[in-house]
Amino acid sequence: MRVLLLLLAGVACFGANSHSGRRAPGFSLPDSQFTRYDLQDYRGKWVLIDFTLTSCPHCKHLAKTLEEVKKKYGSAVMILQVVLPPETTDAVAKYIKENQITVPVVFDMGQMAASYFNASPKNPNFDTPHLFIIDPKGMIVRDFGHSDGDVVEGSGLMKELDGLVKPRP
Repeated sequence: MRVLLLLLAGVACFGANSHSGRRAPGFSLPDSQFTRYDLQDYRGKWVLIDFTLTSCPHCKHLAKTLEEVKKKYGSAVMILQVVLPPETTDAVAKYIKENQITVPVVFDMGQMAASYFNASPKNPNFDTPHLFIIDPKGMIVRDFGHSDGDVVEGSGLMKELDGLVKPRP
């Protein structure tokens, strides 16, 4: 529990691509309606995974950008937002309603986060928001944290994706 709390509360500044260049760890996680989302279901597509907090203003800004990504790229890009304890279904429902979120928000108990961030007792921290871009072959090609302001809060994400993904016609 202590490691999980450190994992959740920590804010370490990782630069872009600090967790990239490796195969994305698999997962199968539920949303608040118990619909499961499994990375294997999205093979052949680009996947964006955003570790977020419902109370984080930077996370809310990125969530709006992710909604724009969904409109621009359609089914060519799958987007998942991931929350961890102490987030609750009530907090997530309020977040979805207030921010008009249409992408799935899934619940992790820490195992997925630990695998994506290579967490260990010596390295239990990560930043939020933190976005992972996974290519159609299942490789993490880019990742961006809070310190990557232009991607998280500017036009940088669209520029990154325009270089990687073809928008829908």
